[in-house]
Amino acid sequence: MSTFAVAGVTGRVGSVVACDLLQRHHHVRGISRNRSRAAGWATGGGTVAIGSLDDASFLGRTLDGVDGFFALLPEDPFAADFHGGRRRMADAMATAIVRARVPHVVLLSAIAASLSDGNGPAKDLHYFERLLGSTDATVSILRACWFQENVAAAVDAASRMGIYPNLMGAADSPFPTVATSDVGHVAASLLVSTRRTSEVVDLIGPMYSPRDLATALGAALGKPAAVVDIPPPARVGTLVQAGLPPSFAETVAELYECFDAGRVRPAGDRTVTAHTTIEETLARIVRR
Repeated sequence: MSTFAVAGVTGRVGSVVACDLLQRHHHVRGISRNRSRAAGWATGGGTVAIGSLDDASFLGRTLDGVDGFFALLPEDPFAADFHGGRRRMADAMATAIVRARVPHVVLLSAIAASLSDGNGPAKDLHYFERLLGSTDATVSILRACWFQENVAAAVDAASRMGIYPNLMGAADSPFPTVATSDVGHVAASLLVSTRRTSEVVDLIGPMYSPRDLATALGAALGKPAAVVDIPPPARVGTLVQAGLPPSFAETVAELYECFDAGRVRPAGDRTVTAHTTIEETLARIVRR
């Protein structure tokens, strides 16, 4: 039995990673800032380490003796310094990995992280990828495509107004998607793998256009959802209207501009294919 540390253990991906590892009879140290939520998770058999991902001392203690570490960079839209905060977390995790001599790290990254700039939140992942490459750990970078759960942001508009706001560009152009459950299962498989060569893995799931997503959401809600295209100049304002702070809205809009320009493409060493459909994901979202 091996011991693994899992960041974001109460989150959508981290919780799947942890549960998958526990089912494989490994020991899991779940990292969380939320004591009450983490306590609920710990009933599944893991142990909990309460602390922050920007605290290198805490992380060094938590990672001591582990066989592998699942790392990620959480997104806090309301952080005063979004990019700076994420880079401080990356710095702290890299420092702790070196101090604890962690042999294997699996990083949840994104397809857009192959780019160094102009890619919104993914620029911080690019920074983290490079940092990890300077450690002695074997690093498995898992670059996931667009999360199917992002459709949940349109549930309110679809329910109240019968619309699906589309920020992606052409409504009939398909792009790859993936369910967070698939991301978690693949990450866990990478952690327990005996392969000890660093690599970049692109995780690609079913292709859907924005219109396909709108149709699937409408079917899940029992009410048609018409696509409403949001042109690039209106994206920031639309996101702010939806409740995001202007600085984060600009960061998200930058990522969509990157998609529009065709700059987001798989660039890893190999590709893993996921199969969960948008209908399956929406069934879980709507059921909540």
